[in-house]
Amino acid sequence: AKMQKYLLYNAVDPEELPTLRELSTMEICKVWSGVSRYIYRQLLQKTAVEIGVGTFAVIPMHASVEEGKVLPIERPMFILSKPLKMFYNLESDEIKIPDEIPVVQPDFEEIAAETHFRHEIVEHCVQETLLCFAGALRDNKEVEFSFR
Repeated sequence: AKMQKYLLYNAVDPEELPTLRELSTMEICKVWSGVSRYIYRQLLQKTAVEIGVGTFAVIPMHASVEEGKVLPIERPMFILSKPLKMFYNLESDEIKIPDEIPVVQPDFEEIAAETHFRHEIVEHCVQETLLCFAGALRDNKEVEFSFR
């Protein structure tokens, strides 16, 4: 149900972004780098993190090396949620997260403690940024999200 709010029929109204309007770009970046570190720690522990529009996970795969040899590898990936893909008519490979990989939501309290922001601010900043992301998808805009 959480993801429903990212399926937008209308453009995002600035009124829906009160937290982003109050934070400086630097503060928003700080929050997201805290989120990014949190996701990284989870991935190291073979746990996937679902953030509303999709899930970060390390997916076991096979890479072809020379002479038809196959090497098992693990690839960190961001997998867009299926309803989102269908709603915005997006194409991407069908990737399934293996059943043995647990999936968690971000722990905003933990991220807040580490970034020294109130936990509501972290949570709203993330949700509003994702709303902007959904708005860009809706309007067919180029989106670049970079995570270390």
